[in-house]
Amino acid sequence: MNKKLAAALSGGAVLVLALTGCGGDDSNEELDSWARQVCDAVKPQAKKIESANAAIQKETSDNSTPEEVQKTDSKAFQDMSDAYKAIGAAVEKAGPPNVDDGEKKQQDAVKELNSISAAYASLRKQVDGLDTDDQAKFADGLKDIATELDKLSKSGNDALRNLEEGEVGEAMSRQPSCQAATASAGTSGD
Repeated sequence: MNKKLAAALSGGAVLVLALTGCGGDDSNEELDSWARQVCDAVKPQAKKIESANAAIQKETSDNSTPEEVQKTDSKAFQDMSDAYKAIGAAVEKAGPPNVDDGEKKQQDAVKELNSISAAYASLRKQVDGLDTDDQAKFADGLKDIATELDKLSKSGNDALRNLEEGEVGEAMSRQPSCQAATASAGTSGD
């Protein structure tokens, strides 16, 4: 019943990975400082999202009660909402990166992160509202949530990708905290 939810959720981790570029090493001190500030703030949030994903994956066994699933998913969605909000705040606090269109890129990314945060908050409300006494209804409700999650994991990171193009991505890839965030997120393949 909850397998589809777990599959959809693992897509959510992709959003954070968009926050970790890879690339060259032409140093730019001002940009490096900006990237360090953002990466250092993102790292604990990436861990929080990873833990939330793991909790949901763990609770997907079919012998979990609807109450257990509801409680775990609700907390996980709240954690993810908080994490994306914190990442948005960090990008906002860092100010615009010193690149062409830096201000627009920064504002678009903050707006996108806040909207992802709001989407997870809304999923939490949905999961909290499910009827755990009726297993069939609960399963149907979870399917709807999995569909929303799927959309959420597919939509979205355009503004983040845009923020991390070129020099910004290169500066971020030089930050140990961004490299660690990528390595620990359990990506498969390169």
